Amino acid sequence: MARLFTVVLLGLCLLTMVASRQKQAPVNWKKVKVLVYTKNGKGYVHDNIPFAVAAIQKLGQEHGFSVEVSDQPAVFTEANLKQYTMLVFPSTNNDVFDTNEQRLAFRRYIEAGGGFVGIHSVMGTERNWTWFKRMLGGTFAWHPRFQQLKVHVLDPGHPSMEGLPKVWEKEDECYFAKEMSPGPTVIMAHDLTVLNPADAEKINQNRGTYTELYPAAWYYNYDGGYTWCTALGHDKKDYQDPTFVQHIFQGMRYIAGQVKKVDFGKAYATSHEMAIQ
Repeated sequence: MARLFTVVLLGLCLLTMVASRQKQAPVNWKKVKVLVYTKNGKGYVHDNIPFAVAAIQKLGQEHGFSVEVSDQPAVFTEANLKQYTMLVFPSTNNDVFDTNEQRLAFRRYIEAGGGFVGIHSVMGTERNWTWFKRMLGGTFAWHPRFQQLKVHVLDPGHPSMEGLPKVWEKEDECYFAKEMSPGPTVIMAHDLTVLNPADAEKINQNRGTYTELYPAAWYYNYDGGYTWCTALGHDKKDYQDPTFVQHIFQGMRYIAGQVKKVDFGKAYATSHEMAIQ
């Protein structure tokens, strides 16, 4: 029995190691191509967007991956999207597509096994598109004023959380969401106990059943694709801060490690709002 227990234990250890390696799959950056999409719909436009773009372009130079930038919805065709490992939406907001055909192309890219990285106000993007809101895990509801926050790393073993402070103190905005979906896995959370008590009533209205912690970063294998989002990144100075840039890079690295091939043969949707199969 002792010998059998030892064999089983070793087997479990090997399975854990294999799972860990799969989770942290090496990335051949020379084969990675990223589209950074910056269009905003009508409404508030963050001044951090050019700084986010510059930070990602610098990461591309440092690590050897290709970065293209566009604010034109016309880039959303299957013929164009098939070349990208991931799409990055830095602080996009409101309606960012002009047509439902463009929405369908985006959806089919995800179904084809593509990657998506969303930053900060991405939670307020495409607020009337149910499929997109589910991909994000919800949609924007409200945020308190910019202030000093505490953010807790919930899963320090996740590749996108490596080396980050276990309790990260920084100035930012705590985004609250509505229409939340149960799918995403939260790996970093806001500490609600440190928010300005002057906003206590609205915080209580928007926190739902969450008590002391609230989602700040998460990943989600959704409808064939791979997504990673962070609600942090309001201040344009964040994109020159080594810790925050590490946070973004590691999210991108995680997604790059998940995406194997973008194959539109796997895509099934014929309209942007059809039911998930």
